[in-house]
Amino acid sequence: MNEIEVMKSCGESGIRQIVAAFYRHVRTDDLIGPMYPSDDWEGAEERLSEFLLFRLGASNRYIEMRGHPKLRMRHLGFKIGIAERDRWLGLMTLAMKEAETSSSAREFLDPFFAQVADFMRNHEDG
Repeated sequence: MNEIEVMKSCGESGIRQIVAAFYRHVRTDDLIGPMYPSDDWEGAEERLSEFLLFRLGASNRYIEMRGHPKLRMRHLGFKIGIAERDRWLGLMTLAMKEAETSSSAREFLDPFFAQVADFMRNHEDG
């Protein structure tokens, strides 16, 4: 499956459901929750939704609003090690299950999210 097929399977609403489920868990997570601005949950959710829609070829709104993603640069202020990477990935996996993301879409999204999560690491643990 590729990006186009993922969008056909999930649609924009499916991607937004995944992100909404993800942030429901992040809000109460003791490890990565504090990294997010407590007064801008809606903004964080919108930015991730728009990034994913851009990356999956469904929309250019992210680029129009924020420019190049620059993910590592935007996250340099946070310690992201193995534990943070794994928690983020675990919550995203849980969110995809809750959103009932198809197994065929997961074949693309699981490795994509794993790659993004590992790319964001900026701290060597132990």
